[in-house]
Amino acid sequence: MEFLKRLDELANREHSYIVKSEETTSEKYGYYPLERPINVYIEYGFIPLDKPPGPTSHEVVAWIKKMFNIEKAGHGGTLEPQTT
Repeated sequence: MEFLKRLDELANREHSYIVKSEETTSEKYGYYPLERPINVYIEYGFIPLDKPPGPTSHEVVAWIKKMFNIEKAGHGGTLEPQTT
């Protein structure tokens, strides 16, 4: 329930919820989303990116690797330089 309240707060919205039961999750199986360390997002996550016109997809990947100081990165599809 706390997670939903925090999402509402971040979205600047207010909802009411009916909770039938609260369940707990063992922290040995991962992180609560709002408590997940940034390095875990970088290691296992992805970046949804609206590529601007001009650079190629490969150039954008090279920038991301440099910005986050990571060795491995890729993209889900090749876009021509003029394509966004």
